Amino acid sequence: MKTLSRELILDMSPFLKVEKHQVGLPDGKIVENWPWLITPDFANVVVITTEGNFLIFRQAKYSVQGSTLAPVGGYIEKGEEPLAAAKRELMEETGYEAPHWENLGQFAVDANRGNGVAYFFLARDAYPVTEPDADDLEEQEMLFLSRAELEAAVARGAFKVLPWQTVMALALLRL
Repeated sequence: MKTLSRELILDMSPFLKVEKHQVGLPDGKIVENWPWLITPDFANVVVITTEGNFLIFRQAKYSVQGSTLAPVGGYIEKGEEPLAAAKRELMEETGYEAPHWENLGQFAVDANRGNGVAYFFLARDAYPVTEPDADDLEEQEMLFLSRAELEAAVARGAFKVLPWQTVMALALLRL
């Protein structure tokens, strides 16, 4: 597929832009009104502490009914490398840092409509160095789960946002 033209139809920067694309398909057909979402790329981190526990959050999110479990994570700032963003988010949200990092992959959020790229990481041997300094709008509770508790949480769908469930499952497969 090839983008033939694009038109900005909604600008709610920095969190959302919506474009209308004209797309040429491989068979020569033209799709006139292809919606395209532009949202910031983000990083999610599965954190294992020096004690061997998984550091996660319980929080409320606007689009999720009730509370959800969540990994460390957030938007990647303009010009920032994904790993640098992951390390920054770990420090801001938890006050922890980690000496060992593994890339778990990068993934399109929506195969047909854009919506950013997710970068997933595993941080090992994390330890506290300062107080958290998160600017999140939501209140969150930091939790420390054993591997068995994390596996049970993933199995029951306790991470109610698809990228969060995915990063946790990928980390468990890696370990």
